[in-house]
Amino acid sequence: MYRAIKVRIYPTDAQETYLSQCFGNTRWLWNYMLNVTSTTYKETGKGLSKVAMDKLLPGLKKEYEWLGLAYSQVLQRVTFNLSSAFVNFFEGRAKYPNFKSKHGKQSIQYPQNVKLIAEDSVIKFPGNLGLIKTVFHKQLPDANFATGILPGGKIRAKFTTVTISRNADGRYYASILFNQEDTPVVAIREAIGVDLGLKDFAITSEGSKYELPKKQLAKLEKNRKRKQKKLAKKADKASNKRRKAKRLVAKVSSKIARVREDFLHKLSRKIAYENQVICVEDLAVKNMVKNRNLAKAISDQGWGMFQTMLKYKAEKFGHTYIEIGRFFPSSQLCSETLLPIPMLQKGYDSLSVRFVDCQHCNKQHDRDINAAINIRNEGLRILALGTSASALGGDVRPKSSGRKKSTKVEAIPNELGSLHCTARSV
Repeated sequence: MYRAIKVRIYPTDAQETYLSQCFGNTRWLWNYMLNVTSTTYKETGKGLSKVAMDKLLPGLKKEYEWLGLAYSQVLQRVTFNLSSAFVNFFEGRAKYPNFKSKHGKQSIQYPQNVKLIAEDSVIKFPGNLGLIKTVFHKQLPDANFATGILPGGKIRAKFTTVTISRNADGRYYASILFNQEDTPVVAIREAIGVDLGLKDFAITSEGSKYELPKKQLAKLEKNRKRKQKKLAKKADKASNKRRKAKRLVAKVSSKIARVREDFLHKLSRKIAYENQVICVEDLAVKNMVKNRNLAKAISDQGWGMFQTMLKYKAEKFGHTYIEIGRFFPSSQLCSETLLPIPMLQKGYDSLSVRFVDCQHCNKQHDRDINAAINIRNEGLRILALGTSASALGGDVRPKSSGRKKSTKVEAIPNELGSLHCTARSV
């Protein structure tokens, strides 16, 4: 399985200048090749293959001498990525490739000849770039996918691709891609259902509730709003003051993204590591953000990213990840009797209702935990399809009413207690 490790790098002033030149060269080459390919396709009905684009490179280097300042394989990687983008477009996996802008995130790729020296905290790149100071936050595998120490005490690793990127806030990163055979992990729990919400980010069928670090995020959002107001007052778009103000906004935005991403990584790893089967509801986030009242709240949650993390981490640990249908009424069924809860069937279904009374089992249910249990049971039922087994001895799907109801909708996660589960440390 391919994996990537992202590390922070600190280029010198001379290296930053060189990287800026490389970013510009690869961006220009991408836009040039995209324009030529699009024009050729309109005229002949056929685009340019990677081989055809590579044949244009020698002539372009002679015509534009500055293009040769970038490492040759970095330029070849541009044609490879563009060719892959067109393949993904024609096979329906992605949209038509866009032209790249000099604003925002910039990146280049080194497909080979990169050496990592962890003991010296540097990465050695080919060409004019040389050694770049690096912070390795974890041990890296060697070419045989196991940590190895060579003579001299230096840990070296050989990878398929290393991508250097510069964010809008001016930080530089190196993303190291390698292939690794995953080692299965014995889970401590058989199955779990996860219900994603707005009040609490994630609610599990075990009764645990996790929420985003809202206070920290709110403080950062307030800071970003203040800096955005200062940026709006800078009328001259070419001035250095506006450029500095824009950089400050980008730094705060990057901090917000890192805080949220850190929370999602730690929570998804905890759930994927501890459970053999992870059941989650398939959410149509694109449709949910059309709700004007909840659009920002839904976008800030990061549900899609969380589900992606859960999936690949479950595969890494050798566990099973299942998504149930988005139209499954998980919050409207009693997890004990599998019957619809009357108060949620009569139009009283409101986000303010957190606890519901079931007239069938005469119990009060935490709405979110009840939904998570139903998601787990439905996931187990789907997993066991084709056999006589079923969740809780029966089908948890209610009888169809003739129409489907659409669904609009160290930073260690804080785990909150509930009526069904006492608080415990993460």
